[in-house]
Amino acid sequence: MPESEVMEPPQIFVERTLALIKPEAVDRAEEIEEIILQSGFTILQKRRVHLTPEQTSDFYAEHYGKMFFPSLVAYMSSGPIVAMVLARDNAIACWRELCGPTNTNKARETHPDSIRALYGTDDQKNAVHGSDSQYSAEREIRFMFTDSIVEPIPAGQAAKDYLTKVVNPTLLRGLTELCKQKPEDPVTWLADWLISNNPNKPRIQERYQVVEPM
Repeated sequence: MPESEVMEPPQIFVERTLALIKPEAVDRAEEIEEIILQSGFTILQKRRVHLTPEQTSDFYAEHYGKMFFPSLVAYMSSGPIVAMVLARDNAIACWRELCGPTNTNKARETHPDSIRALYGTDDQKNAVHGSDSQYSAEREIRFMFTDSIVEPIPAGQAAKDYLTKVVNPTLLRGLTELCKQKPEDPVTWLADWLISNNPNKPRIQERYQVVEPM
């Protein structure tokens, strides 16, 4: 094959976004989650939470001062919601497409298979929420999942460099030791070895003596 026709290796870019199932649709959460999974998303994190009006105001701070803000806060704090971190390629745009137009009636006309067309009631009670940008997704994920680390996932050459520098040396040592030991259960043995020899594992260098209080 001529050099000009050689195809570049495939590159997979994973993006994350926040999805909320709103109070009126929480009872249909399992059905909505099934639609999400069937549409190629992975649910990385999920929690059911009942926000206070103050928390809801903070979450929707960008809408502060708009006429619908008080009713939005009252509605979104009226009952439990389901928050999820979704992942796939082009997750933000794909999730918003799956949600459909904000107006439920318009969604039924133009996107009859969208989640809002199927489960929404009106403009506000439209079943689901989706982040509208990368910045919003990062902020909203941190808001709902305070322990999350939202950062770009390495892909392409960056991923290869990371594997070469960080992962491969430790894995090679583990596989070499596995060949020497020849355990009966090699998979479990290697898993235990990798846990014990994780280079990022915190280690206490000094010996500490625990003294019981008098």
